[in-house]
Amino acid sequence: MKEITELLQAWRNGDKQAFDKLMPLVDRELKKIAHHYMRDERAGHILQTTALVNEALIRLIRENISFADRKHFYGILAKRMRQVLFDYAKEQSAAKRGAWAEQVDLSEAKDKRTKTPKQVVRLEEALTKLGQIDKRQLTIIEYRFFIGLTNDEIAELLGISSTTVQRDWRFARAWLKTEMTGETPPQQS
Repeated sequence: MKEITELLQAWRNGDKQAFDKLMPLVDRELKKIAHHYMRDERAGHILQTTALVNEALIRLIRENISFADRKHFYGILAKRMRQVLFDYAKEQSAAKRGAWAEQVDLSEAKDKRTKTPKQVVRLEEALTKLGQIDKRQLTIIEYRFFIGLTNDEIAELLGISSTTVQRDWRFARAWLKTEMTGETPPQQS
């Protein structure tokens, strides 16, 4: 873990070889994050796990961001992966009707993911809005839902209690549901 942070700092300071040394060390974790993102995408999505990692890395390299440590690196890269998927969904929504249609046998249909590009766009817009309201809650959603971290792992990364993570997770989920569906959650007594 310390080696990753040192390589990130060397890369930030212009050492091009540091990036080449860094990638084998973080590849498995990046693919794990990408897999979490891809699990809810429709079957036959144009991107696969490795392509999502590569697209996110390309965007990250272009931005020339400095990373405090490996946690910051993974967090930023996870956000770039989400942005890549959002951009593809937006592009797909704008495509001519049927341009991205997929032939599916009726017996296979029940096993296919049903998230449409419009849903992805709505989710991204809702997440962006949540980030403007409460950045920590957005981070918790990203870490738990998209990256697959546990409450304890998130608590450690953010320097807060697991109870706070649970509370923020419940609130953020309810808020997102309301934002996405327009339904008001029932009041608890």
